[in-house]
Order: sequence, then C-alpha cells, then structure tokens
Amino acid sequence: MTTAQIAHRLETLCRQGDFRTAVEDLYAADSVSIEPEASGGFEKETRGKDKILQKGEQFNSMVETVHGIDIRDTTITGNIIALVLAMDVTMKGKPRATWEELCVYQVKEGKIISEQFFM
Repeated sequence: MTTAQIAHRLETLCRQGDFRTAVEDLYAADSVSIEPEASGGFEKETRGKDKILQKGEQFNSMVETVHGIDIRDTTITGNIIALVLAMDVTMKGKPRATWEELCVYQVKEGKIISEQFFM
C-alpha cells in the first residue's frame, strides 16, 4: 500500500471507530505508539502491534459512550500522515467531553511503523 492508500484506509476506519482493525491491518508487527506525557494512565511508549492492540482494549474498557468521532485536516507528506481526531466521549465516571488530538503516523514499506499523539 502507498502512504496515500494507508491514509485513506486509516481515515475510513477511524471515522467508523474501528481502531482495532486499523492496527491489525495497517501496522507493522514492531510498530511503536507514543502518547503525550499525561495520557490517562498509559505508558509514554508502547512497542509492538500486540501491545498497541492491548492499549486500545484498555482505552475501550474506560469508555462509557462514544457520541461521535470526526477526522479532519488529513495531510500526507512523503511517508508521514497527520490528521486531527476529535472524539465526543463519556468516560466511565466522568462527564461528557470533546477531545482533539493531532495524530502523526510514519509509514515504511507499506505499513505504519509509528504513531504519535499530541493534545
């Protein structure tokens, strides 16, 4: 897959809230995920597709309701994909909130090798 094809598929799956399939289909086995310093109990860095999938399951277990997901401002430059992800979400035991983050992905040999989030 080209970087543009990966970006399109990633955008589509994220809009559907299907982050698991995005990781399963688009990420390299040894990919890395980097969170902001303060990220709700997640490690700063997670290595390996299996661990990234586990992190996604942990996040999902903390969610009460996803009210909406929006993806915008997708940009592709060389092997880098950047997009803005906005989520309208109610976390368990917390009030409803809207989060926005810049998500940056690096692609190599047809797979995402890293993701990094900025809030």
